[in-house]
Amino acid sequence: MTAHDERDLVRQIEGHLLLAATREEGRAAAVRLGSRLGWLTEGQRQDMERQFEAEYLALARLSWHRTAERAQELRQAYEARYRALRRRLLACCVLGCAGLAAVALLAVSAGV
Repeated sequence: MTAHDERDLVRQIEGHLLLAATREEGRAAAVRLGSRLGWLTEGQRQDMERQFEAEYLALARLSWHRTAERAQELRQAYEARYRALRRRLLACCVLGCAGLAAVALLAVSAGV
């Protein structure tokens, strides 16, 4: 198994654990809500809890999707900024070397 395969496996496991934890949070929230609605029949309460859990999970997925999109946008912006800074640094280094070479040539020509 390569390092890339291991990273993919870890990401998949993390995703499953996150999904399981979110489902449990949704169930717990649904049960808390259902317990406050004492006038519901048992069937109505179970149906409401299933719907609440499904909606909770859908909202969590939407939130994760938006977060992933924003992370990608930020990554692209930071990478572009990094490339621009790297180009500037290279240009400064080339100019500095050119300046040092010019000074060295002047020093050599003055000494001749």
